[in-house]
Amino acid sequence: MRSNSETSSQAMASVAVANAALGAAFERVFSILYEAITDVINKTRMYESILLHLKGTLDQMRPLVEKMVLSNRERDLSEERTNRLIKRMEKAEKRVRKYSQLPWWKYLVRFHYAKKLVQLEKDLSGFFQVELPAWNAMNVLDVLESVRGPEDISQRLSLTRLNSVASCVVPRLRDFVIGLDVPLKELKMQLLAEEVSLLVLTAPGGCGKTTLVKMLGHDDDIKAGLQDGSSSYIPDGEMVKKIVKGCGGFPLALKVVGKSLCGKPAVAWLVRVAKWSDGCSILDTDIESELLENLQSSLDFKGPEMILGECFMDLGSFPEDQRIPVATLIDMWSELYEPVVDGIHAIANLHEINNLNLVSLVATRQDVSEVGSYCSEDFVLQHDLLRELAIHQCRKEPFEQRKRLIIDISGNINIPKWWTEEREQPIDAQLLSISTGEKFSSRWCNILPTKVEVLVLNFQTKNYGLPEFLEKMDKLKVLIVTNYGFFPAELGNVQLLGFLPNLKRIRLQKVSIPSIFKNPPPLRNLEKISLFMCNGQNFRNCSIEISNSWSNLMEINIDYCNDLLEFPTCLCYVVSLKKVSITNCHKLFALPIEIRKLTSLEVLRLRSCTNLSELPESITSLQNLRILDISDCLSIGKLPKHIGELLNLNEIHMTGCLRLRNPLPPSTMNLEKLELVICDKERAKLWEPIREYFRMALSLHMDIRIAEKDINLNWLTNRL
Repeated sequence: MRSNSETSSQAMASVAVANAALGAAFERVFSILYEAITDVINKTRMYESILLHLKGTLDQMRPLVEKMVLSNRERDLSEERTNRLIKRMEKAEKRVRKYSQLPWWKYLVRFHYAKKLVQLEKDLSGFFQVELPAWNAMNVLDVLESVRGPEDISQRLSLTRLNSVASCVVPRLRDFVIGLDVPLKELKMQLLAEEVSLLVLTAPGGCGKTTLVKMLGHDDDIKAGLQDGSSSYIPDGEMVKKIVKGCGGFPLALKVVGKSLCGKPAVAWLVRVAKWSDGCSILDTDIESELLENLQSSLDFKGPEMILGECFMDLGSFPEDQRIPVATLIDMWSELYEPVVDGIHAIANLHEINNLNLVSLVATRQDVSEVGSYCSEDFVLQHDLLRELAIHQCRKEPFEQRKRLIIDISGNINIPKWWTEEREQPIDAQLLSISTGEKFSSRWCNILPTKVEVLVLNFQTKNYGLPEFLEKMDKLKVLIVTNYGFFPAELGNVQLLGFLPNLKRIRLQKVSIPSIFKNPPPLRNLEKISLFMCNGQNFRNCSIEISNSWSNLMEINIDYCNDLLEFPTCLCYVVSLKKVSITNCHKLFALPIEIRKLTSLEVLRLRSCTNLSELPESITSLQNLRILDISDCLSIGKLPKHIGELLNLNEIHMTGCLRLRNPLPPSTMNLEKLELVICDKERAKLWEPIREYFRMALSLHMDIRIAEKDINLNWLTNRL
């Protein structure tokens, strides 16, 4: 018969073998799940953010679980918890593989599966919240029991509760302590000194550090110092929220402001919040000089990079918490800074500023077309504090000599003193930006802005009149008018545009100006006009005289014009047009036959005009057309029969033309200069025979690129 010790040894040996096998099983399942998640992230964008979060959870779990498995082996404990975790991970791996194979067209089902993955991540995270704390507490109890004994354990457990928020109460002190009176006295003297705000207590183990700190916490002098609502104010939650808001949540600002207010009486906190409420910038007070110095160091550009600092300061021209369209910045920088070729340099500068974390560049779609040819939906966001920094930098020079004059008026308050003066105020600014609120009375200042080249007007009122001083701006090249209000606004004083002989670019957002097309002012140098979210009524009774008044117009962009039914015929007589872009106009159903008169046209974009059913045959007269974009025109079922007559056509974009299923017209074989077709997989099949013909019969190369589905909600983003 076996002895008890022999039986116990065999049992321990069998448990050790089982634990080793279980540890190997955990490693195997963990690796399989981790590889599955990594593989799916690399191969598809589906659920990318959720999977990255899940991957991060696994990264945190691995070392902790490995320690738990190893500890269980060494102590020959049950592996029930590890078994439960292995089952969870096996289930997770199957889910990840299954959901990654979901076809793209089942986009409605994705939300259901995304919730499943989120629940899976919570399930694994629950391991942290229940299993690991329980295991850790058990280890602590074992160690304490082996060192202190059961009575001391009960005493220590009375100080806190498992799985609860840590107590802020000072731990109870032993009734009798010997030999720490002198160290306590010295520690109190140092801690109560005015110039000391933080002390670090270090010593070898067993020297009494914990006991000394407990004695300090129970000392009457220290308690009295802590109770003094005059030198040690502790703000409530509401005050903290106001401070965080005033700092814009900016970590560096929170650090500097917190340091300056630490230990100050309540009145100091109240004064700081009151200053911010009065419109005072966080950068305008001496107390934040450290913050300003740190922020300014990021703008220390030299040599060719100095242009980046100039572009950064231009961003202060736009209201806080609002997206800044990339197309707007291109219009500004293309005229302010040379040399610029078709906006490419402007976009490059913007990417550099983004890389320096001075702005956040948001691309609403991945466009594989030529650089800078299409970015009307892309925008940038700027942190409020960085906007304040840009404005602060602009104000370094005297008012009359500033290169940029940025005026922000909220209602009829915060109006500069010179604004209401009757005398004419000369300024040397090259860029003038004026932002007004809902209660602005439309009383404009009397300034002499003869050197201004870019004028940015931001408003929120329902009716808005252009400023009278516009007639003095004979050097103005770019006019940007943006309505940030909820409803469209009527723009008045449009006749003043006739006093701008050098105006080259106009960008209007959410405004109605029918008179500009009915009685077009003479703008002989106007090259580009962009209308974003403007009503289609602007084009009613459009005058054919526009071809004479705007004889040098080369580009027109119409975006998100919800009630535009037909391309304005009057624009077909502006024969100087080289680029026409009509995008996201979902009610547009036809192009006029007269479009054939645009013989100089090189780029025609009709992206996302979902109700447009066909392209007129007259479009084949556009012999200079290089780029045709009909992407996401869901109703177009065929291409023009004689499209092959577009002999200079170089690119066709037709992703998402779902009704275009029949074979392409035979004339497409005459498009010998066609080098690039961007489409989806279904449309690519229609172009394959054409590409093969080009290669075999004509020895020509035509590239067919499959545009990946880029479904995102970036366009909803409006702030950081």
